[in-house]
Amino acid sequence: MATDTLKNSTGAGGASAVRRLLLDNGALSALVVLVVAMSLLSGDFLTAQNLLNVGVQAAVTAILAFGVTFVIVSAGIDLSVGSVAALSATVLAWMATSEGVPVWLAVVLAVVTGVACGLVNGALVSYGKLPPFIATLAMLSVGRGLSLVISQGSPIAFPGSVSRLGDTLGGRLPVPVIVMVVMGLVTAVILGRTYLGRSMYAIGGNEEAARLSGLRVKRQKVAVYALSGLFAAVAGIVLASRLASAQPQAAQGYELDAIAAVVIGGASLSGGVGKASGTFIGALILAVLRNGLNLLSVSAFWQQVVIGVVIALAVLLDTVRRRAGATTAAAGTSGPGGSGRKGAQAVTYTIAAVLVAAVIGAVSLWNSGSSGGGTRVGLSVSTLNNPFFVQLKEGAQAEARARGIDLTVTDAQNDASQQANQIQNFTGEGMSSVIVNPVDSDAAGPSVRSANTADIPVIAADRGVNKADIATLIASDNVAGGKQAAKALAEKLGGKGRIVILQGTAGTSASRERGQGFAEGITAYPGIKVVAKQPADFDRTKGLDVMTNLLQANSGVNGVFAENDEMALGAIKALGAKAGTSVSVVGFDGTPDGLKAVEAGTLHASVAQQPKELGRLAVRNAIEAAQGRKIASTVKVPVKVVTAKNIGDFS
Repeated sequence: MATDTLKNSTGAGGASAVRRLLLDNGALSALVVLVVAMSLLSGDFLTAQNLLNVGVQAAVTAILAFGVTFVIVSAGIDLSVGSVAALSATVLAWMATSEGVPVWLAVVLAVVTGVACGLVNGALVSYGKLPPFIATLAMLSVGRGLSLVISQGSPIAFPGSVSRLGDTLGGRLPVPVIVMVVMGLVTAVILGRTYLGRSMYAIGGNEEAARLSGLRVKRQKVAVYALSGLFAAVAGIVLASRLASAQPQAAQGYELDAIAAVVIGGASLSGGVGKASGTFIGALILAVLRNGLNLLSVSAFWQQVVIGVVIALAVLLDTVRRRAGATTAAAGTSGPGGSGRKGAQAVTYTIAAVLVAAVIGAVSLWNSGSSGGGTRVGLSVSTLNNPFFVQLKEGAQAEARARGIDLTVTDAQNDASQQANQIQNFTGEGMSSVIVNPVDSDAAGPSVRSANTADIPVIAADRGVNKADIATLIASDNVAGGKQAAKALAEKLGGKGRIVILQGTAGTSASRERGQGFAEGITAYPGIKVVAKQPADFDRTKGLDVMTNLLQANSGVNGVFAENDEMALGAIKALGAKAGTSVSVVGFDGTPDGLKAVEAGTLHASVAQQPKELGRLAVRNAIEAAQGRKIASTVKVPVKVVTAKNIGDFS
């Protein structure tokens, strides 16, 4: 009987070995499959430069995710890490520049800021009895708000000595990758070799049992959230170093990426399961996905769909693994067979490394010389959620088709870090030239300098790039446009009135420049008083909500300046019958919907920039630069104020 049982179990074990291997190492298997797929689909994926790009692009998410791993293992959640990262970086930049604090002390204060935010989260959860979701959601808002208050909504230049964290060692090895690896090792040691790490697993497995066993659960939870805040601060410093500036709106949505990386890496949201290596693999999967999809010119909107599907599949795999009885040993646990499991893990990782190396070699031979010739241009647009930039893209694509060139368009979604990644990907692909419509002029500088080093000409569209070389700037003057808007509104009001201003996304170049121009222009009309100004993020819905609130707080308003047409259209909706009668509204961009409103009389005027023409000129000059021809350093697209009187002449 014993012999029969042994034979059966051995046979079953042999038959299910592959299945068990895949179930127990789902994230690693997924990463290997992704690398193979991307390598076959794109000849640019397995270049040394692009693989380094993947590492750099994974760094910030991975560091945030390492901190979140502690929280999830202990059955918590932390939604605040993105905001805490931005706040810590802003504190560092503000202290070192505006306040004259020594850089080393500013770094310490930035880390202390992150730890303090984590301590507050932990105290609210442990002693305030708030659900982790609510406590960290509150800190998400507080951290972002403080970042905007300290910076006044504008990016702050990062100290040069700290900005080296975004550079490379020896011109090859990126420092962010080194920091990521170090923080990963620290995470592994804490989880596997410390009392605090074992406490996390115990609390996540069964909090009541942990308390009855003598663990000081409340104190341990506070320490766990403090660690998460510390890791968020490090991630914020690394991110700001890459962008050479502290962006108050940086790392928005990164908390979701961090949680996704932990879950994809095999951790359970119910707690008690998770490890540093799994989180690292999860972060790499997200980075490989985004990098590969960018190389394949997949829309950023579809990228979100793909990543969502991957997260769902990861959780499904976790469920299947549990039902199949797959064992995921917590780091640092011991017991019968523990050394055997570690040995099996080592064998698994060795096999995976050999497989990846074999794939890299085979695909490199397969794709050798496959990149081909021809003019290839990359265009990184700040956002495609705005009709102005959609028209810019359409103009660029029309010109590319007419010229017979390959144009790859990516959407930065108003995220300066994501745009930096996209420009790096273009550089790694060896594009003939790159067009960038910067989210922020300062933040685009470091990645554009990388393109400069690779001798790839860069064309700036609509907004310039600071501290980097560009072949030309294709733009209209936002400051001059703001002044024209002020003049148009003031003349409509007869030089007297009470007005409100709807500002764009805080910290963006367009918002700063248009606001500056309007402020300078309106000073010529002392009879006009600006009674309120609030950001509505270039969004129509937010324009509606903000305008509704401002009308409640301010009586007698008879003029509105919105820094783009989308917000102006939202304001018109809030004004109702007053729009175009007792209240005059002026917008910016000359979008199709904006021009329809001008024609209808609800929008008094729009400063039109002709975005399609801007896109066409950008591609035209990108081709010229790629072919080594001399082009003008600045190309101006005509701007004019469109009103009901001249809308028939506007094209």
